[in-house]
Amino acid sequence: MKRILVAGGAGFLGSHLIDRLVEQGHTIICMDNLQTGAMDNISHVTNKIQFVQHDITEPFPELGDFDEIYNLACAASPVHYQADPVHTFKTSILGAINILELARKTGAKVFQASTSEVYGDPLVHPQPEQYWGNVNPIGIRSCYDEGKRGAETLFFDYARMYNLEIKVVRIFNTYGPRMDAKDGRVVSNFIVQSLQNKALTVYGDGKQSRSFCYVDDLIEGFLHMMATPKEITGPINLGNPNEFTMLELTEKVIKWTGNETSLKFEDLPQDDPKQRKPIIDEAKRLLDWEPKVMLDEGLQKTIAYFSAIKE
Repeated sequence: MKRILVAGGAGFLGSHLIDRLVEQGHTIICMDNLQTGAMDNISHVTNKIQFVQHDITEPFPELGDFDEIYNLACAASPVHYQADPVHTFKTSILGAINILELARKTGAKVFQASTSEVYGDPLVHPQPEQYWGNVNPIGIRSCYDEGKRGAETLFFDYARMYNLEIKVVRIFNTYGPRMDAKDGRVVSNFIVQSLQNKALTVYGDGKQSRSFCYVDDLIEGFLHMMATPKEITGPINLGNPNEFTMLELTEKVIKWTGNETSLKFEDLPQDDPKQRKPIIDEAKRLLDWEPKVMLDEGLQKTIAYFSAIKE
């Protein structure tokens, strides 16, 4: 059994990862500043893990040695990461340095949750890992996009300079239970609005596309990646390659909530990508991984979660 640090462990993805690691019997230290994470996400396992409230931009307290470190710490939705863009950038850069220094000190294998946002508003579609992206470096999304790009740079430089064992994945749109109802992401927005019998807010003409990966599939990808030999560093795309327009998503949400509602169209946010779809050939080949939960099934599970917390 391993001693594992999960930074950002009280968040949407982090809490699901901790569930799996606890099931495997590991000793888990969950670090989170609770900026966007919530104790409710981990309340069912708090007696089985150690929780440390700490901001990874600050020097770490003494935590002991680790076998593995997962860095999932960063606000990931535009509503949250644009609220304090300087802190968002610090989280990606200073946080990565602090995480990497801890890995260097303890000899831990270290995992970076990067993002499909490193591809920006892509000129290549779908996106392979070899694509360098089309990112605005001075826009309102840049604190997150460029922060994550910079964190990838740091991970690979630490691997080259200090022979650290790194694992880097690029996460595409993910959804499921424990999403924050107010985080502004399209799946949670549509579900919450539909359950409240409100008009669904569609930005632009609704023809921009995304691919949606159910959270259980993504976490399985994390575990597969962490288990690979040292020479497999990534970055590797993790996401569901089935692509849907926003209008197609509204139809599915309305169908599965059973609430007939209207659509409300608003202007497209600045630098919002028009298309986003991963090529996952590397994940299939190197990780023996691909998503299993299709959108209709995942939406039903997610709607059930939001329906329950609404009650």
